[in-house]
Amino acid sequence: MWKTILVATAMLSAILPALATDDAPPATAAAGKAPDVAAIRARAERGDADAQFQFGRLCQFGRGVAKDEAQAADWYRKAAEQGHVHAQLQLGRLYLQGQGVAKDDAQAFHWFRQAAEHGDAVAQYVLANRYAAGSGVARDDATALVWYRKAADQGDPAAQSELGYRYVTGNGVTQDYAQAIAWLRKAADQQDADAQKTLGYLYQKGLGVAKDAALAAQWYAKSAAQGNAGAKDALGALYLIGDGVAKDPARASALLRAGAERGDANIQALFATALSQTHDGADHNVEAAHWYRKAADQGHANAQFMLSMFYLQGQGVARDEREAIALARKSAAQGHEGATCLLQILRPDQRAGDPGLLDAAGRVAIAESEECKAWGFKGNLKVELQSDGGAADRPAEAK
Repeated sequence: MWKTILVATAMLSAILPALATDDAPPATAAAGKAPDVAAIRARAERGDADAQFQFGRLCQFGRGVAKDEAQAADWYRKAAEQGHVHAQLQLGRLYLQGQGVAKDDAQAFHWFRQAAEHGDAVAQYVLANRYAAGSGVARDDATALVWYRKAADQGDPAAQSELGYRYVTGNGVTQDYAQAIAWLRKAADQQDADAQKTLGYLYQKGLGVAKDAALAAQWYAKSAAQGNAGAKDALGALYLIGDGVAKDPARASALLRAGAERGDANIQALFATALSQTHDGADHNVEAAHWYRKAADQGHANAQFMLSMFYLQGQGVARDEREAIALARKSAAQGHEGATCLLQILRPDQRAGDPGLLDAAGRVAIAESEECKAWGFKGNLKVELQSDGGAADRPAEAK
């Protein structure tokens, strides 16, 4: 089987965690029991801030009253102006999302800050995101870090995850894997999927901890079970190569498919490899060739090489020696050793209409060189290109 250059699973990107939301409908005292809307409204109209907040939520979600986000915003504002922290946070969300009010990042920031300064951990985390993104305020990573830390110190898992990630990357802080792991574990223990994914990466690479592929796989699996896309990609790569888990190309395929469909060339190449290695009685080569093509068209060197081998063997595609060599040249131009070895064996530039292959001894010498041996080429690989591009002898399958 050909050696496959597997993309590193260190594809974590500096993405701000999604805005925490509290948009579930309001709970009732007993399951299925309708809220006493009249009583709540009466208290709200008398100026009770908590009742104003409660009634705003009833309006926002249409519980016991007609759904009316504009009216919800009005009631939230009444409560927020009295210092009701949850109302301030919810009003900020409405301004951020343009629900019931015109979208206004500055107003969103104002109300988030009010709630954050009253000590609400979720608001502190959201406010940190606003500073980090420059939304409603000038971008300020140092101030963002202050608010992330305040929220993290209160146990907010998203803030703990973000703080841990910053210690991994050295973003705004001195890189410190010990601090990173401490914060990430706090978040991961609260089921934060991003923290679990990042811990998987640290164990996979041995950063701040002893390298442990099995533990990496466990953390990736926890994150993937919550739907984290990056964790699914990373876990799929581990199943493909059997690192920390038993090798299982079929399971790898299932995990990698979504990433391939997102258009990531690295994941498309991995997915194609997983398909080509899945032996479940079905022929997956046509689909594998399809995904290699998608990745190759994005300039992925390993996909170009693998697709060239598919064309040489008529595997999943009609055999086409010219297309194989064109793809191998593109791959070799990017420094791909396998493609370079293939071109050395085939010597297409020396043909000029004649097969012009090296003799058997020459092919063996190249195929068994240190550079090429790792790619599993057999010394008896035979491909005779004809000047008209017609079919020739099928090449021996590379291991």
